[in-house]
Amino acid sequence: MKIKYSEKSRVILILIVASFLCSGSFAIAGKGPKIKFNEDKKDFGKVKQGKVLKHVFKFTNEGDETLTIKTVRPSCGCTAALVSNKEVAPGKEGEIKITFNTSGEGGKVSKYIQVESNDPSNRYKQLTVKAEVELPPQPKIELDRYSVDLGLFLEDEDIKARTKIKNTGELELSVNCTHKNASFSSGGEKVTFPLRIASGKEKEVEIRISPRNKQGVVREYILIRSNDPRRKSISFYLSGYIVTKKQLKELFSRYKDIRD
Repeated sequence: MKIKYSEKSRVILILIVASFLCSGSFAIAGKGPKIKFNEDKKDFGKVKQGKVLKHVFKFTNEGDETLTIKTVRPSCGCTAALVSNKEVAPGKEGEIKITFNTSGEGGKVSKYIQVESNDPSNRYKQLTVKAEVELPPQPKIELDRYSVDLGLFLEDEDIKARTKIKNTGELELSVNCTHKNASFSSGGEKVTFPLRIASGKEKEVEIRISPRNKQGVVREYILIRSNDPRRKSISFYLSGYIVTKKQLKELFSRYKDIRD
């Protein structure tokens, strides 16, 4: 009986030890390289547009083998450089310097840097830099619509569409519209470009394009350039379907019974 009890006790002890090992409560510390950053996020708060922000992320190799930094990949708008050596001995520190140019940015912005190392438990580490970029006074262009579906129209008709160009910025907006076959008018008068729109104001522009006896699907776009630094060029799209008078008569004749 004593032998059976002893064997049972050994089985229970083995199960308990195995449970500790599986749960991580009995872990072997420091096996292999281990990267540990002092911080993985940096928030610069409110900054003026155009300011170049710099920060150094520090890390330590808390493992017992050499840590190797394989790559440091920043997202757009950032440059990242490994200041320390690519290989960091156990217990030693390393640094990654981040430079973030806020030119062309606006509002709340987040940029990311991916650090790849030979840490088996944390191969890819993401660093984040944030800022709220304050914009200087500037013009800002908006359209009341960016496309128009004209439906059916006759082959000898001009393509006509209207759009309102708004200036929601603080400074005067200067606008140029271009299309090789289009004419532009506003308030019944031909537009002389650049069209100038004061802050908080808008102007309706009528576009007229000669289809040159085309038939079938028509797709055109007007290129609109402005002094808005964030939207220097935008497109206004027009689409429709050109039919001949004969085709239109045939359509009316075919569907005359379902017309109201």
